[in-house]
Amino acid sequence: MERNALKETPKRLASGRLAKHKKTLSLLTMVAPTAIWLLLLRYLPMGGIVLAFKDYKVNPRNPSFISNLINSKWVGFKNFEFLFKTDSAWIMIRNTLAYNIVFIILGVIIPVAFAIMMNEFTKKFVKKAYQTMMFFPYFLSWVVVSYFLNAFLDAQYGMIPAMQEAAGREVTAWYTTPGPWPYILTFANLWKNVGYSTVLYLAAITGIDANQYEAAAIDGAGKWQQVLYVTIPHLRTMICILFIMNVGKIFASDFGLFYNVPMQNGALFSVTQTIDTYVYRAYIATGDPGQSSAAGLLQNVLGFVCILSANAIVKKLDSDSAMF
Repeated sequence: MERNALKETPKRLASGRLAKHKKTLSLLTMVAPTAIWLLLLRYLPMGGIVLAFKDYKVNPRNPSFISNLINSKWVGFKNFEFLFKTDSAWIMIRNTLAYNIVFIILGVIIPVAFAIMMNEFTKKFVKKAYQTMMFFPYFLSWVVVSYFLNAFLDAQYGMIPAMQEAAGREVTAWYTTPGPWPYILTFANLWKNVGYSTVLYLAAITGIDANQYEAAAIDGAGKWQQVLYVTIPHLRTMICILFIMNVGKIFASDFGLFYNVPMQNGALFSVTQTIDTYVYRAYIATGDPGQSSAAGLLQNVLGFVCILSANAIVKKLDSDSAMF
């Protein structure tokens, strides 16, 4: 019996290893598409960072990108200068930071409030209907949104100018008046993105143990107290993670929002020009990819520093809510 057991042991080990290898292979097969996508579209293009430090020129005799990149002149940090030497440098940096700070703050307060309110719906159909209506704008292109907005603001055919004219009031030239546009852009951004964040927070709320609410109610806590002492503490980790991720994009703007929604109107540049729109317009004017690469590299480096800083602050205040 002992000899038979000793003979079967290697077979069992071999079959166990085979089963483990099959499981590993199946898991790798599942991960492979995403890994290939990341490699091809995220890591492989990083080699183009060198373009930010070169004066890229195309040789008509040899249009190969790699060959032209190697043979282009090294100019160091010269490509970064165009971001700061322009007269609109302060305007685009101010707009980018100011809008993102407002978006980050409102992007936490409003979705959390909506998620808490939607969680109080007792009828499942009503809750699902509101989720769908709020989530739908997230899938719309900014080009489509710009035409929706134009239907309201267009000086000739817009609904709001027509109502102003019918009421005998002075018609506002919306696309040449910068004043209202910070509010319009903020509203458009919230209208499009709040639904997505609301669904995330609502999913986190539905995962809270109902016994905690029952215990709070037994202790005499009302609805507001349950929200303050049960719901919000459980949302703290998700709020911190989304906050850290959004802070990492504070030097980048939503190009579609600031380029398409104002209809690319030069009269509104004082409130709509951001780093991304300026870099795009500079590339259209000069055709120099080195400057665009330099701007993108600078934005990503600053974003990385901001993520580390935000994570360090969150970790100091609440280590359990930090990303790393």
